[in-house]
Amino acid sequence: QVQLAESGGGLVQPGGSLRLSCAASGTIISIYAMGWYRQAPGKQRELVATITKSRSTNYADSVQGRFTISIDNAKNTVYLQMNSLKPEDTAVYYCKADRVRRIGTLNALDYWGQGTQVTVSS
Repeated sequence: QVQLAESGGGLVQPGGSLRLSCAASGTIISIYAMGWYRQAPGKQRELVATITKSRSTNYADSVQGRFTISIDNAKNTVYLQMNSLKPEDTAVYYCKADRVRRIGTLNALDYWGQGTQVTVSS
């Protein structure tokens, strides 16, 4: 099995910063890409940012220039540095690992973390 452990969420004032981390563990051979998604109350889950193992990145327009995604391939860990946070960034943030290859299996599967709450409020 593969587990994704997220950390770093919390309460922050508008304009503040947070850094999310997500570590993938298990019998992993390789991960094609990792990313962050978020879901606010009453809304659909949306993409925030993704990064491939070759460090190609993609950002939602709403976070471009404020958020930075990075990856440590050796640790199977992805980070999301969030600056200039706004109340509309409030959501549960989910980590996703794409096309994970595991020892002893042929298929590459996607995995989700449990989510971490980010609240931006004064």
